[in-house]
Amino acid sequence: MNPQEILRIVDAIHRDKNIDKEIVFEGIEAALVSAAKKHYGEEADIVVKIDREDGSIFATHNGEVLDSEETVGRIGAQTAKQVMIQKIREAERDALYDEYHELLGQMVSGVIQRYEGGAATVQLANVEAILPRGEQIPGETHHVNERVRTTVFEVRKAGSRVKVILSRARPQLVQRLFEQEIPEIADGVIQIRAMAREPGYRSKVAVSSSDPRVDCVGACVGVRGNRIKNIVDELAGERIDIVRWDENLEVLIPNALQPAEVEQVILCKMLGRGIVLVREDQLSLAIGRRGQNVRLASKLSGWDIEIMTQDELAQAIDRAVVGFSSLEGIEEELANRLVEEGFLSYDDLSIIEPDALVSMGNLSEETANLIIEQAEERAEQAEAVAAEARKQKREQERLAEMAAEAGMKLAPMDGDEADDSVETDDSNEQEDTSEDIQADGEDDHESIEDARYAAELDARAVEAAEDASGNSSEEASETAT
Repeated sequence: MNPQEILRIVDAIHRDKNIDKEIVFEGIEAALVSAAKKHYGEEADIVVKIDREDGSIFATHNGEVLDSEETVGRIGAQTAKQVMIQKIREAERDALYDEYHELLGQMVSGVIQRYEGGAATVQLANVEAILPRGEQIPGETHHVNERVRTTVFEVRKAGSRVKVILSRARPQLVQRLFEQEIPEIADGVIQIRAMAREPGYRSKVAVSSSDPRVDCVGACVGVRGNRIKNIVDELAGERIDIVRWDENLEVLIPNALQPAEVEQVILCKMLGRGIVLVREDQLSLAIGRRGQNVRLASKLSGWDIEIMTQDELAQAIDRAVVGFSSLEGIEEELANRLVEEGFLSYDDLSIIEPDALVSMGNLSEETANLIIEQAEERAEQAEAVAAEARKQKREQERLAEMAAEAGMKLAPMDGDEADDSVETDDSNEQEDTSEDIQADGEDDHESIEDARYAAELDARAVEAAEDASGNSSEEASETAT
């Protein structure tokens, strides 16, 4: 291995593997040192230096200079080659890791090579990546040779390889698609200020414009919705809501809850909660299917959002004042002040900072801690009552399903008068059963309401829970009801 050959090797590796020349030189030096130690012993003091300009080798053994031919030839070129290959592979792995680590959160495109067990192997430019089932859009399927767009979710070293994990379920994919499809975002005229996503179902994207002449929402939608349609198609039909961003939460939260109409937003800063008042006919629309609309709006704004009607808020306030006033150490004035700050349940009161409670009511630290302890106990009692009510509701639903199945088995059949008579009797019994189930359902509804009121500071439920310490659990539940 003459100096010119060393320089050629270093240059070729640098160009082919995209590895810095200095790393290659260091790898060759380490390989020669390792090979020399196999010849002279592991305890030997071996130093090898390669001149970066002319490729000449300078080596010493315990301070004595070694001939370059002896260093490369006698001590085992094969060992040096193996070590050098290992070092180069490590350097190649590190370069690959650095390349994809810089792409974290960025969008990449690849072709699916294999699709096994729900996980897809995607061939990128210079590495095979994994798209796990959990990072795919729910309900979406892929096939071999399909080109997919994903974001780089995770990069880690695995031995001599680099493992790249991709994702199509993260919000970053929506953001990158917006940047690709909407030139105003790529140019910086429109900014994406916040995002919230439930992959495969719905996303909310809050945008703002730095140019008053550019409508941020209209630009994202495009003419006849062509821009947003391209993004929706890429996301397998996922619904996307474009929200106009505003620094004022009283404006942003109603925007985030669209298409529901909001009457008023009350911000409870101590709890980081916004109470949103809507009309009765807008309640289900504001909450959304399975709470999806309010959940995404909460993520988008960064505040907990509670949807209520005016009547529900008035009832919650009345119950809160009565309930708080029943706690030892709280006067009615302090109870009203707590309600004004947004504390509407014992659960809310149990998480208040003692210092804040001391300053609000001019209380001692001992009294504040006592109040918080009482709130925690009553919150647990109310939760127990609510859990029992949920259990009863599930039982009633089970009985209703059994009755429905029985009704299907007793469907009318053609026959003689005797059969008709039996059928009539069964029908009457079924009607009686249905009436009983309906009555039970009404009772169950009342139990649920009582449990809900207890959870929201129903004073009667609190008194019943206090008496429960001397009674059986069944009697306590009846008293609370």
